[in-house]
Amino acid sequence: MHIATILLGAFLMAMVALVQLMLVGEGSVMNPRALVLYGIPDRQLQLGLLAAGCCGIPAMTGLVSMLLWSLVYRRMGVAAVVAALVAAPLFVLTMTSLSKLLVSLSTSLVTSKRGKAAFYVVVTLLFVAVCQLPSILANSGLSAGIDPRLAARSASIIAWTPLGAAFQLPYDAFLGDWAALAGRIAVLVATWTACLALCVWCLRRERLVHGAAARAAVAKGIGAFAWMPDDVSGAVSARLLTYLVRDPRRAMLFVMPPFIVVVFALQARGNSVMVWLALVVSGWTFAIAESNGLAYDGRGFAMQALAGVPGLADRIGRVRVYAALVVAYTLVLFVVVAVITGDWRRPDGLLFGAFIAALAIALGLTGLGVAEITSCTLLYPVPPMDKPFSSPQGRAAAQGFFPFVYLLGGILLLAPTGVVALVLLAVGAIADLYWVLIPVALVNGVAALALGSWLGGKLLDARTPAILHTLDGFASLQR
Repeated sequence: MHIATILLGAFLMAMVALVQLMLVGEGSVMNPRALVLYGIPDRQLQLGLLAAGCCGIPAMTGLVSMLLWSLVYRRMGVAAVVAALVAAPLFVLTMTSLSKLLVSLSTSLVTSKRGKAAFYVVVTLLFVAVCQLPSILANSGLSAGIDPRLAARSASIIAWTPLGAAFQLPYDAFLGDWAALAGRIAVLVATWTACLALCVWCLRRERLVHGAAARAAVAKGIGAFAWMPDDVSGAVSARLLTYLVRDPRRAMLFVMPPFIVVVFALQARGNSVMVWLALVVSGWTFAIAESNGLAYDGRGFAMQALAGVPGLADRIGRVRVYAALVVAYTLVLFVVVAVITGDWRRPDGLLFGAFIAALAIALGLTGLGVAEITSCTLLYPVPPMDKPFSSPQGRAAAQGFFPFVYLLGGILLLAPTGVVALVLLAVGAIADLYWVLIPVALVNGVAALALGSWLGGKLLDARTPAILHTLDGFASLQR
């Protein structure tokens, strides 16, 4: 129980601090910038913000939870229970101080739009990785091989850090080790002091950075417009690609496919088929942002509508970018997975990998065909670009349901390939002739993409005024 309390408590503290990083992209009511007009001294301002954080609902909930947790120590004696009661507010104050420090550091050090986009991607990946960690440990077999002595040593070290010191206090009181108890309280006090000093430094640095004269950015060339086709659809492709690179909300599509491969590889336990399935998942989910692509474009779509861009040209321009990314990512990941699994040494292994890659490309193309239709009809609000972690207002049911239309539609449009697979299974030739599904799946994907692009273009021509009205409503919710 001692080891588990220290390790899980430290993990809890780290998770709380990680979640707080998302406030950088969401914004906070208790922001130093909102109070700058009152002329409050920096140190006093930070102390007030820290006190306000400790009085918030999350902090009060944590305090009540830790106070109730003291009942666990009642069989260890009065001293342990009293130490647990004392540790509860110390835990909350430490958690709040560390959270405020991380938010202050992130806000003051990450100032450029490119830096904020990269920060959003890193925080999201880190959060997903931490959430996947228990599953990875369980499926990889690493959890069964944990040495108890190593866990005990780790707990003893963490107990002297701000993450675990508060959880160790009841055990120090139970053992009568008052010197260690005083030392851990000193660690917590030093942590609060250091966090306060660094928050004050961040506030002063941010004031200097924002107060300095802004330097004009000089654009070099015309970017993607220089090498896209010189027509209407080429201009749409260049605009979309520029948006994808600069928009942190959609930048995740560039990093999620290799991340999915890594997660599957860690859980495969030597099963190469599971690693190959990462390609299918990547292709299936790759263009999910495009299923609501016009909402991500926002009012930027208005200029395109005013220019009278044909709907089919718009769909072709968007498909050109996403289809190229689907194919390129799948081929690169095909090589990576072949190396990871060692299947590049065996012709049958490469043939199976080619089949999985073709299925992934086909799913990506069928999903993209569905996306070109749903992005014209099933729109739902998205968070603003400068607050990617915020929860968009309005149409809550649509936000949860509409993405599944894209996911299910991509599978349903692959039905012709499924029919051929069932025929091969019925005649007993699926094991020897499964490679026949490679061209079938690719043709199926291209046909579904062509149909979806054509129908999406027709819908866009017919619904452009309604789409503009909807986008204006979404923009008003983001103010």
